[in-house]
Amino acid sequence: MSEQSPLDLAEGDPFGPHNLPYGVFTTADEPERRRLGVRIGGHVLDVGAAALALGSPYAGVLAQPGLNPLLAAGRTAWRDVRRALTAWVTVPAHRPDVEPLLHPLDAVTMHLPYEVADYVDFYASEHHATNVGKIFRPDGDALTPNWKHLPIGYHGRSGTVVVSGTDVVRPSGQRKAPADPAPVFGPSVKLDIEAEVGFLVGTPSERGRPVPLADFREHVFGLFLLNDWSARDIQAWEYVPLGPFLGKSFATSVAAWVTPLEALEAARTAPPARDLPLQSYLDDAAEEEPGGFDLRISVALNGHVVAEPPFATMYWTAAQQLAHMTVNGASLRTGDLFGSGTVSGPEVNQRGSLLELTWNGRDALELPDGKRTFLEDGDEVTLTAWAPGPDGVRVGLGEVTGRIVPSA
Repeated sequence: MSEQSPLDLAEGDPFGPHNLPYGVFTTADEPERRRLGVRIGGHVLDVGAAALALGSPYAGVLAQPGLNPLLAAGRTAWRDVRRALTAWVTVPAHRPDVEPLLHPLDAVTMHLPYEVADYVDFYASEHHATNVGKIFRPDGDALTPNWKHLPIGYHGRSGTVVVSGTDVVRPSGQRKAPADPAPVFGPSVKLDIEAEVGFLVGTPSERGRPVPLADFREHVFGLFLLNDWSARDIQAWEYVPLGPFLGKSFATSVAAWVTPLEALEAARTAPPARDLPLQSYLDDAAEEEPGGFDLRISVALNGHVVAEPPFATMYWTAAQQLAHMTVNGASLRTGDLFGSGTVSGPEVNQRGSLLELTWNGRDALELPDGKRTFLEDGDEVTLTAWAPGPDGVRVGLGEVTGRIVPSA
């Protein structure tokens, strides 16, 4: 009996031909040679080598050590390459060329799959923003007056975006509790997570020309899971009157796999109803397709699931975020990332940060390995997710994992 092909996947595999996320990998025998790959089941296909073997007109773009050349090639190229990849992994005639180019996932090392240009992070969950408002402004309005009029965001630090599996060093900085007479300096004692979804820009835009809602697909290539690590004590002391700085900039972890938007057609969903009129550049009522994505996220701390935030509840969509971040004329660059902000739902077990789950440390989480309010050294956090796919199959998103190590 012949050995089963890696392309013969179990029915319903979330990383089947309907998915095909992109990543960058190296092998043990060529650790310095980075290659563009797509995940199929438990393997990664060397896309550049396959393109050369099968005579793809995009071989020059795909035989590169990263995703940026394909991102810059634009939407037509994205669609053409995806159609070709689907054929390469499903048409039996291609198997003699494709099978030798498959590498088991446990035999490769994954890397950050793109060169990051700019990084912007938003604050788009009404449930998260309301919880944070109640925690820090218990006697005032939970939401600030501007929250339902525009997607609030800030510019992050692109140089500290790291791939899943990278250790996170506990940051140090100034902190001051309300009762302290003066600030102190030292390692953060309120280190937190933020379960988010990131979006990757491919096609750039011209400075001075805003990107309308309808052009979202022309610019955004795909999405991925993102953990925006946050030092809440450092953040609380520094962010008045400006926004997040050292409390956020030490690390942002992203998945090693980018899921193309085309793999998520069945996951498109309408965002929650808005109860205030929007400015015309944000008004998506007449858009042809719904702006939300039905992504089911799980947050695990040391292997124990502590939250399951639903991305479908996000008040502001990615298209609205893109429109807002360019409405002043700011341009997009290939490799720009923007994060959704913490994903939280209406239920306690749907909160995407420890700040909310423990109500700023008041209510400790009871875990098999002990109580937690905020992260301790040695803790490991893993975000996973899936989305509805075609014909009832699930689309798996690449996980993002990070382990806390002591302050340097």
